[in-house]
Amino acid sequence: MLRILLSLLFTLAMFTSPSLRAEQDVVVPIVAVSQLTNTQDKISRLQQTIEQESLLLLQTKGEQRAFTEYRINDKSSELHDKIGQLIAAPDADQQYLVALVQSQMAFLEKVETYLDDQIMAMRLGVSQEDDSKIILAISQREFERDHYLKAQLTTLQWAETLDMDVSIQLQKLTEFMLERADQFDSLVHYTQHKLQKSVAEASSAGVDITPEQKANVMALKERLEHSSSTLAVSAAILETLGQDVAQFKQTLFSVSGDITQDVLNFSVASNLLQGWAKVIKDQTINNGPSLTFKIVVFLFILFVASLVAKIVTKIIAKTVRASKLQFSQLLQEFFISLSSKVVFAVGLLIALSQLGFELGPLLAGFGIAGVIIGFALQDTLSNFASGMMILIYRPFDVGDLINAANVTGRVSHMSLVSTTIKTLDNQRLIVPNNKIWGDTINNITAEHQRRVDMTFGISYSDNVEHAETILKSIVEQHPKVQAHPEPMVKLHTLGESSVDFIVRPWVTPDDYWEVYWDITREVKIRFDAEGISIPFPQRDVHIYQK
Repeated sequence: MLRILLSLLFTLAMFTSPSLRAEQDVVVPIVAVSQLTNTQDKISRLQQTIEQESLLLLQTKGEQRAFTEYRINDKSSELHDKIGQLIAAPDADQQYLVALVQSQMAFLEKVETYLDDQIMAMRLGVSQEDDSKIILAISQREFERDHYLKAQLTTLQWAETLDMDVSIQLQKLTEFMLERADQFDSLVHYTQHKLQKSVAEASSAGVDITPEQKANVMALKERLEHSSSTLAVSAAILETLGQDVAQFKQTLFSVSGDITQDVLNFSVASNLLQGWAKVIKDQTINNGPSLTFKIVVFLFILFVASLVAKIVTKIIAKTVRASKLQFSQLLQEFFISLSSKVVFAVGLLIALSQLGFELGPLLAGFGIAGVIIGFALQDTLSNFASGMMILIYRPFDVGDLINAANVTGRVSHMSLVSTTIKTLDNQRLIVPNNKIWGDTINNITAEHQRRVDMTFGISYSDNVEHAETILKSIVEQHPKVQAHPEPMVKLHTLGESSVDFIVRPWVTPDDYWEVYWDITREVKIRFDAEGISIPFPQRDVHIYQK
């Protein structure tokens, strides 16, 4: 085995070393761009490192040998990446690239031959006593092989970009991957069946479970993991090659529930529905009475869940409304609504389990599908997150008069996605929560007192003290102006055409506009009665004639 591995490594060094390129009369021109030159230098150094490590492999044992093998594999991957960078470079020499790709194709072909020999030798060594260990070792070896198969596909794609004829190699790879995927599809089903049987036996044993039973379950789990991963890689390669992989993805879904983007694949979805329909049909024919009983239990559980949800809703409503935490009305409504939905959802899951549905893979699949859908609904999720922040930090509550997102009005309702605001002219506006949370929130009614800011101007010829006395009397006589804090009436500025007073009484938020309008009206009436003028800007226009 060691000799075969070394021969592969020396083959890589031969096909990529500068000396061989000289013997084959492949002339590599000097690339003008320094970056390309640096990449070529790194490729040469990697080739030298791989060659040195392969020689060192002859003298190592145990952990050191494992480290050397790991280092060779790591440097081979790095070499593959550097070739990919050179392929993507626009000014790289075509002849040099062709030579690199040819050497890589030859190396990967030798690796495939080596792995075939190793796997065949393992299969010939299977016996009745250690067959499970051998199958696990084979699955591990195939798991390692995935790396080289992906590299082979990438290399063939490079060759196509260089206008190399690799149709035969692509056809061989497609046929090999179809056979390999079909084989591991069967192995996954077989291993899954054995794992279920072993788990059932271990569960029956209970506390009397033997170490052999535990080891068997762990080995089958590891084999299923490796086989599923290999099947997933094979399906991905076949999909890149334009083959139909719906059957293999369905197998992967049955094992792990990881459907990712395949939740939108019609072939996969239809196959899953057909499988579920077949299960329902078989259950109906073979287990009619018991199935009828299960349906009755299913409906009964849903009925009980709905009753429990109503009871829990009443309890939660009473709790959050009487809580010493002083929850806002928005937060109270959120907890009340959420509690009923959570209870009913749990009841639905319990009811479905009574019908024999395996909920684990389904929930896992929809969880991942939810992440994918979430990327498509980023704005909605942003609104959801903003709604949670509003509920937690409580910048406003139902009934508050706010100004946010360029909207002024009273909050009438809020969900986790949007907030409903009724404007002062009785319009209903539904504002996304991220617009509100991402803007300045002015809660006008949050405080118990609000200051009314008004400015009044008099003429320069009027008596300042007399005007100030009138303003103070108007403010103090208004019944809705609060005594504390004390209202302020001060001479503020000497404007271009008027002497301006500021008048600032304190009122409750609900009385703001009433006080504002009443005082403004009374000031006009009193100033007129007392002979105090309210000036307005005037401009004199002089016309000169020549």
